Parts: sequence; C-alpha cells; structure tokens
Amino acid sequence: MVVTHSVPQAWVAAHPNAAVTFVTDGLASAIEHAKTLAGDLDVVVAAGKISSQCLELGLVDEITLQLVPVLLGGGVPLFEHFAAPILLDGPTLVVEGHRVTHLRYAVRHA
Repeated sequence: MVVTHSVPQAWVAAHPNAAVTFVTDGLASAIEHAKTLAGDLDVVVAAGKISSQCLELGLVDEITLQLVPVLLGGGVPLFEHFAAPILLDGPTLVVEGHRVTHLRYAVRHA
C-alpha cells in the first residue's frame, strides 16, 4: 500500500499486474484499508514520517524498536516532532540478542 497525493498513472500502466494499492484519501483511510486486507494479521507501518503521522493520529497500538549500538551522528530521525507527548507503556517485550535489543511498547491512547 502506498499513501500518496496522486496516483502515478504512468507507473500503473507500466505495471498492470503489480499488487500495489495507491491510497489518495488520507492516512487514516489507508490504515483502515490495510486492516481490512490484513484480517486477523498485524498491519505494520515502517516509514519514519508515516509512523510519526500515524502516532499523532492515534492509529498505532504498539511500537517495536531494534536498538543497535551504533551512533550515526546524523541522518533522518525515526520520529518527527509531535504536537503533544506520545505516552508508551512497557516495555511489553524485551529480547536481548547479539549486538541488538528488541523492544516492544504499547501506545497509551487518551
């Protein structure tokens, strides 16, 4: 699923059998569509800016992070600035691996 302002018609015409859905009527609509397609499975949001927007809209139930001991010193932040704090409960899961720690937090909805 691709959230976009406009459907790239040339790409769609060049890939008629692609299993891609373009959603142009907003992020909340895209999440609802993804939940319908997923049925009992989880819907995963993996892009930083989209994840931040989903959090702000109250569309995220939990966050899973992989903590790796590398300091990059720059780059794109995982989460953008929020208008208000996003409260998390947990961690609900902690798995320590070799040079990685997997963390899961529940998002507290007001």
